[in-house]
Amino acid sequence: MATQKEQPLLAVFLITYFLVFFCNSYYGVEGRFVVEKSSISVVSPYDIRSKHDAAIGNFGVPDYGGSMVGSVVYPEKGGNGCKPFDGDQPFKSKSTRPTILLLDRGDCYFALKVWNGQQAGAAAVLVADNIDESLITMDTPEENSDADGFIEKINIPSALVEQSFGQILKDSLNKGEDLVVKIDWSESVPHPDQRVEYELWTNSNDECGVRCDEQMNFIKNFKGHAQILEKGGYTQFTPHYITWYCPRAFTLSNQCKSQCINHGRYCAPDPEKDFGEGYEGKDVVVENLRQLCVHRVANESNHSWVWWDYVTDFHIRCSMKQKRYSKECAEDVLKSLHLPLDKIKRCMGDPEADAENEVLKIEQDLQVGRGSRGDVTILPTLVINDIQYRGKLERSAVLKAVCAGFKETTDPPICLAGDLETNECLEENGGCWLDQHSNITACKDTYRGRVCQCPLVNGVQYKGDGYTSCVAVGPGRCSVNNGDCWSETRNGISFSACSEYDLSGCQCPFGFQGDGKKCEDVDECKEGHVCKCDGCSCENHWGGYDCKCTGNKLYIMDHDTCIDRQTSKIGWLLSLLILAAAVGAGLAGYIFYKYRLRSYMDSEVMAIMSQYMPLDSNNHTQVTQHETEPLRQSSPA
Repeated sequence: MATQKEQPLLAVFLITYFLVFFCNSYYGVEGRFVVEKSSISVVSPYDIRSKHDAAIGNFGVPDYGGSMVGSVVYPEKGGNGCKPFDGDQPFKSKSTRPTILLLDRGDCYFALKVWNGQQAGAAAVLVADNIDESLITMDTPEENSDADGFIEKINIPSALVEQSFGQILKDSLNKGEDLVVKIDWSESVPHPDQRVEYELWTNSNDECGVRCDEQMNFIKNFKGHAQILEKGGYTQFTPHYITWYCPRAFTLSNQCKSQCINHGRYCAPDPEKDFGEGYEGKDVVVENLRQLCVHRVANESNHSWVWWDYVTDFHIRCSMKQKRYSKECAEDVLKSLHLPLDKIKRCMGDPEADAENEVLKIEQDLQVGRGSRGDVTILPTLVINDIQYRGKLERSAVLKAVCAGFKETTDPPICLAGDLETNECLEENGGCWLDQHSNITACKDTYRGRVCQCPLVNGVQYKGDGYTSCVAVGPGRCSVNNGDCWSETRNGISFSACSEYDLSGCQCPFGFQGDGKKCEDVDECKEGHVCKCDGCSCENHWGGYDCKCTGNKLYIMDHDTCIDRQTSKIGWLLSLLILAAAVGAGLAGYIFYKYRLRSYMDSEVMAIMSQYMPLDSNNHTQVTQHETEPLRQSSPA
């Protein structure tokens, strides 16, 4: 009996099992898995020259379109490669040929064997099967077994060879022969014509761990190359999304209702694997459908490459991890890219309808392998010219594989030069923020495609999301659009809510009120807090006020009072005497100061000069005699 805590996870497992099982039953076929291969030819010794197939590992970097000739070595101990090898890169080649390390299958994950071989200096790893069977694809382990993240660090190719061929290689090495083989990937991707057709089976869910992070990083980094290839007409790219369906007997269950749309026809697993919290599987299905329609609608207007912009922007702006994964956020992204919202909604249809969805029905049919391509069963999966790509989903590795799909001598320029700008900012500002007044933009072209990032202009830093807003911050912000604060000028007098000294935001200046974005004049006279003294009258003006006194009186603001402007003749005379006394005292002080300063300077000059020349005074004559006395005593009597 499952505990109460285990029940949600158990429910997820059961519903996922039903979805996968009934999906296969629905198509009436068993899973069809195709092993993608390279070839291995024995170059020497001559007596065992032969050519064999090898299953390309689903990690590392296969050299699609290329080949490698190297010397084969087999470790004296630790032939399964499950533990790090002793020494500092013991298999690093000491000749012109690279080292190809041969290891045995068993006892640990394939990826760990290859990682240990790479650490030991091998340029490639071959794993010999330990049972007599057809070739299988070496896949990555579960993410929890990769605590050190070594899978992402593998950058050498690897392959599985049949048991019989592995034994031939070992026997040759046991004889001490110089064993040289050629691993060839030149035919691993078909290259029939001048255009490459490729597709990516992906997912809008960003809460599925390492796999989700891998596919989103790839989309972001490969976007620039993909758009250049698409705009030039070199490639035809199509995105795809996996869905399952819920058996009719379970369509009314809470599990199916939370994970499916169109009454159980199209489903995705719960992102958090917990039906009681967070987002639901049907949220993922709806966004997957929206992304499919973005590509379909953009393709109709010959702008299919906009899909890469939408998916990248959605991942940044509408992440599940930030609790922004929503229809509203998605539509904001669509608007920023100037995509027709009404057409995309019509393409998506009604998720609540008890009917087939045209777009998702096609996707379910395409999941089944046809021709040379196998079933799509894991995410992400890249298919190039109807062949499933094997290896790390990484920008340069995938670009090399795509370029290998072109007919010889028809490669586009991007296959020869990697780092290119895409110039997306020239069209609709790339969907990024733009200040129409100053023409400052958050759009920046890179070889990965455009990014929306608030800029640094003339020492003024902007901050914001880069898509809908960028605001000048820090010192100097008031020089740019007045720091996005309120400002106004009337009759040659200007007021601003931006201050170079107050960086906290926009504050209406004295005499105004508001939020700093909009300020209105305060009528101080109407509020009654000023000019309250007897005989005072208040007159309001823009940005301030004036207080006046009746008669010939003078208003003193600090004391909010009126005083008489007239004084008696005695008062005037007294004031003049005080003023004259002050002036006289100042003049006397100045004369005394000049006299004392002159006397002090004269005495100092005299003291300095007395050290260098005789003076006529008696005192100085005495000093001179005293200083020469020793000279007289030393003379003969």
